[in-house]
Amino acid sequence: MGGVLALILIIVILTAISKTIRIVPQGYEWTKETFGRYTSTMEPGLHILVPLYQAVGRKMNMMEQVLDVPSQDVITKDNAVVRVDGVVFYQVLDAAKAAYEVSNLNQAILNLIMTNIRTVLGSMDLDESLSKRDEINARLLKVVDEATHPWGLKCNRIEIKDIQPPQNLIDSMARQMKAEREKRANILEAEGFRQAAILKAEGEKQAVILSAEGQREAAFRAAEARERSAQAEAKATELVSNAIRAGDINAINYFVATKYVDALKAMVGAPNQKIMLLPMEATGILGSLAGIVELAKSSIEQQQTTRALPKQPAPPPGNSA
Repeated sequence: MGGVLALILIIVILTAISKTIRIVPQGYEWTKETFGRYTSTMEPGLHILVPLYQAVGRKMNMMEQVLDVPSQDVITKDNAVVRVDGVVFYQVLDAAKAAYEVSNLNQAILNLIMTNIRTVLGSMDLDESLSKRDEINARLLKVVDEATHPWGLKCNRIEIKDIQPPQNLIDSMARQMKAEREKRANILEAEGFRQAAILKAEGEKQAVILSAEGQREAAFRAAEARERSAQAEAKATELVSNAIRAGDINAINYFVATKYVDALKAMVGAPNQKIMLLPMEATGILGSLAGIVELAKSSIEQQQTTRALPKQPAPPPGNSA
């Protein structure tokens, strides 16, 4: 009987010691209650409590925590139904508020985030909800952080993990994307044709300009050649005229032979002449040609004689007759 009482006494003492000496682990804070009323917060370390008078209230995790937001169906502004889920990162900053200001902390955070997801996405079109993830996250974080501040929480980040439209809407979007790509391809192809036509027209324009410049240059060269030919003809005419005035009969033969040869060229070059009759003697042509040769020889001999004559010295000044 005495051994049983001793065992009971030992158990009571150990229980009292366990209720008296409490060790709070790192990353946690415990609330201290006196007769069920909150009095203070115990930080990590060793604490002594008075049994039956003081007790541990709530054990709060002060580290940053991750909470998965379950997926839910949301109707967008343009009446498209999408399925959305997310994740939230939060941290308890005040253990007393987190323990006594809200009954079920995790459930309250989840309900608050899910409600605001429906509010934010309901004010946006489907295209905006799919393309503006950062804006959705920022708006959710601002609203939820302000709402959970009285609970002693700090929401560090809220991320939308997935926005899943229905399958028929995905197929419609794929067809729309394909049509848009075909439209851009047609536009690019038409732009290519337009650019090619512009380049072709520009090339033809440059070709016409260069051709006109070439024709102008050719006309200038031809005019210059005709001018030089006319000058040569005028010089030859002058020489022949001087010879005629000097009484040289070969000059007349030169003119006759020249006109005769020009007439023969015109007759031979005519496209409608097949048979040509020459009612004249060949000796006449030869005589005219011989006259041209004689005229050339006499001209050359005259030039040589002029060069061979010595120049007369000029009379000295003052010896006038």
